[in-house]
Formats: sequence, structure tokens, C-alpha cells
Amino acid sequence: MKWAVAAVLLAVVALGGYWALVHGGPPAVPFARVQRERLVSTLSTNGKVEPSEWAVMRAPMAGRLVSLTVTKGAQVRKGQVIGQMESDAARAEVVAAEARLEQAQAELAVASRGATAAVVAEIEGALERARVERENARGRVKNLEALVAAQAATKLELEQARDRLRVAEAEVAALEKRRGALGAEKSGVAAAQARVKDAEASLTLARGAVAKAAVVSPMAGTVYSLEVKAGAVLENGAAMGEAGNLAELHVVVYVDEPELGRVGVGMPVEFTWDALPGRTWKGRVEKLPSQIVTLGSRQVGEVVCRLDNGDRALPAGANVNASVISKTIESALVAPKEAIRRENGQAVTYVLAGGRLERRIVRTGTSSITRVEVIEGLKEGELVALPTDVALKAGDEVKAEVR
Repeated sequence: MKWAVAAVLLAVVALGGYWALVHGGPPAVPFARVQRERLVSTLSTNGKVEPSEWAVMRAPMAGRLVSLTVTKGAQVRKGQVIGQMESDAARAEVVAAEARLEQAQAELAVASRGATAAVVAEIEGALERARVERENARGRVKNLEALVAAQAATKLELEQARDRLRVAEAEVAALEKRRGALGAEKSGVAAAQARVKDAEASLTLARGAVAKAAVVSPMAGTVYSLEVKAGAVLENGAAMGEAGNLAELHVVVYVDEPELGRVGVGMPVEFTWDALPGRTWKGRVEKLPSQIVTLGSRQVGEVVCRLDNGDRALPAGANVNASVISKTIESALVAPKEAIRRENGQAVTYVLAGGRLERRIVRTGTSSITRVEVIEGLKEGELVALPTDVALKAGDEVKAEVR
């Protein structure tokens, strides 16, 4: 029995010796060296790209878009024709121009031969019919205005009815003027001939417009938005798309309210876009926000930055990552951020001194994503403890693993 107890004690001693051999000595703790380096403090957030200058491309009249000669991404000049339209309003102008020509020709005839009873009767009859047509047209416009207000008719139908009313009013005015010119003398022949030529020129222009109406670009730049296709029926002034200057962009950067004090006009900003990894764009803060707005669950200020996009690789509307470089310190004394702990409301770190831990209270300043400036409490070259599973306590002996 005694030899059995002795054997157990011997095994325990041997196991303890093995454990001490393998696990004995002070615990290993990772350390980093305090050193001087260039410290760049950045504020990371997100933003949205928009052109620095832009303009809306609009339909010049109501009607059908016959052709469209540009696509999204195309480069255009100011005034460049980018499409053609066909218009019912232009057709109405042709009718009015034809009426004016007929009036001018009749005036010329009257001026040449004088008035006759037959001519007077003809004009009076035509004038009566024109007045009836005018009243009918007025009634049609009034009805359509009520229907459009009730959303029971389209604005295009109302515009066409107004065009017909204008034609009817022009015919009445022309006939009334023709009737008033019945007593014109031969001396009015030259003036009547001039009016005929003027009416012929107006008719030629109107007939040209009825075939095609040019849609032009309002500015030089890139077509970055295009909302219509050939064949679309558009109202007068309808938005067709947008052109803008994409060589220089504005970026609306969303900065959380507590961080706005770190941002100033002129600060450099770096932008990245997830669609082009590895690419960085440079910019500067151009304008600070005038109000705080809600963005999802955030309260932010919209900081406007200008960005150089000479190769136009960054499209309008892109969502980008932004890093505002708020401060740069040359030769700052820095330590890893994770080496600074908060204990009892104080910033502290553990320094290696003679193989043992020494607790230091420190005062910090500017920081980057991974480093922090140490203003007081540490010296260049000292080793500070990094996070570890080992509980750190002043005076403990440790084995340093410098990283």
C-alpha cells in the first residue's frame, strides 16, 4: 500500500515538473514601439456624385419625337441637334400661314381692281362662317379646360384645341381686315404685294417646321441621363434628359453632426468607388453645410466637395467613399490606438520597464484610423503593451513579443 502511495506522489511531482517546464516563466505579451512618424487624421464617410454644371434637355414643342441621335454617355456641344420632333401645333401654324397668304392675295386683288358687290358679298359670307367656327372653337377650348382640370383629358388635346381657336381667330381677323380694305385705291398695290411676299415667306417657314423641329443640347458636356426614346409623344417643355460637365464633379459628402467641427473649407478629400477598386480621386472641401438633415438614422451635414474627373471614369449619381484629411502632423510621437486603454475615466497604457509592466497615464491628441498622437506620458522608443488575453497589472513580470 505504501509503495502505491509513493508511486502516485512520484507521478504528481513528475507531472508538476513537466508543467513547469512547458508552461513556466512569465506570460508572453505583445508590445509595440512608440515612435515618431507622419500622422494623418482622416474622417471617413460616404457621399454622392453630381455634375458641377448641368442642364435639362427639353422638348421645344408638343408633339412626337421623330428621331433621337444621341445615347446616354454621348459628348455634345452647346446647340448641337440631338433629335427631331413633329408637331400638331406646327401644322396649325401652316394653316394660319395659308390663311394669311390668302388674305394678302385677296387684298392685292382688291387693291388692283377695286371693290365689287360680289366681292363684298363673298367676304361677308366667309366672315360669317369664320365667326361661327371661332365660337365653336372657343366652346371646345372651354370644355377641354374643365376636362383637363378634372384629369379627364390631356394637356396635348387642350393645346391642339387652342391651336385651332387661334387659326379661327386669325381667319376672322383676316376677313375683317380684308373687308376693311375693299375701298383701297390703286396706290395700295405696292403695299399689298409686300404683304403677299411676307405671307409667302411665313408659309415657307411654317411648312419647314411642320416636317421637323430640332431638339438641341442646352450646354456642352456629357449626356448622363436620357429619359425618352424615339416615337415618344411629348408635351411642350417636357424633360428629355440631362447633360452636364463630368470633367469636374461636385460630391455631396454626408458628415455626421458631431464630426462637422473637424471639417473646413479647402481640406483635401480622397474618394474611392467600389465599382473601380484600387482607384482614388482627389478633391477639396468647397462648401460647408448650412443646415442639418436626416439621412436614414443619421443626422448629417451635406458638405460639398469639388472633384477632378478629367477622364470621366466616375459617373454622375455614383455613391462613393470619402476620406476628409482634417489634419496632418509631421513627426508626431505616436502609439497604436489599441495600446491606449480607458481606466477610471483616464487614458492609460502599460509600458515595459526592466521586464515588468509599468502603468502610465497619458494624454493623447490627433488620431488616424490606427494610430494616436501621444502628447504626454510616453517617450520615443518605449514599448507599450497591445491587447492580450493576459490580465495586465502594474509590476507583473512579462515576456515581451515586439511587433
